[in-house]
Amino acid sequence: MLIYDERHLRSVLNEYVEHHNAHRPHQSRRQRPPDQDKDAVVPLEGRIQRRKVLSGAINEYHRAA
Repeated sequence: MLIYDERHLRSVLNEYVEHHNAHRPHQSRRQRPPDQDKDAVVPLEGRIQRRKVLSGAINEYHRAA
């Protein structure tokens, strides 16, 4: 991924911070992201959908509603 200017860099960093805090699993939190409630129930059944982050450099996966 090429960064074109400061505005683009800030956009990329904001997108990564959102991914890191709201979606990326953390071992110290039993594979839950920092922004997720530790008592939240995660569905184990249903179709899995993929969402591309950072133009496809990272993929997020979640259960379809």
